[in-house]
Amino acid sequence: MQSPATASERPDVTAYVGLGANLGDAAQAVRQAIGALAALPHSRLLAASSLYGSAPHQAEGPDFVNAVVALATRLTAPALLAELQRIEAAAGRERPFRHAPRTLDLDLLRYGSATVQSPALTLPHPRMMERAFVLVPLAEIAPQLVPPAALAAVAGQAVRRLDRVS
Repeated sequence: MQSPATASERPDVTAYVGLGANLGDAAQAVRQAIGALAALPHSRLLAASSLYGSAPHQAEGPDFVNAVVALATRLTAPALLAELQRIEAAAGRERPFRHAPRTLDLDLLRYGSATVQSPALTLPHPRMMERAFVLVPLAEIAPQLVPPAALAAVAGQAVRRLDRVS
């Protein structure tokens, strides 16, 4: 974990986080996670997309509720990832198998313009451009990050707007 003195000396980086849940009250879980992200140390919430519904992608189970948020953060990418995993664990996230239904899933999509390839973290998120449930809410809050061709490529994946977060 990063020390507060180190974080306070770093410049803000804009990070984008994808949120999803499909167990229990999924919409409430996503709303609570947005609140937890807004309360992260050395970070502030810049924008939150509407909530969107989508069928599970490469998985089974109930439909997902998804959203994307933009954060200004002074946390490093690994420290931010650790905070995301802490929030998931607090929400009861378990990983019994790949693509399992989940109470909460938080994915670090982008961290500024950083490109990272490590066992723990890959940035930008390697599959975000293949997923309408990421691109549609991301385009709502950061259209400059979503090329029209990318949206066209996922147009066959059904995503529906549910409501605004606030």
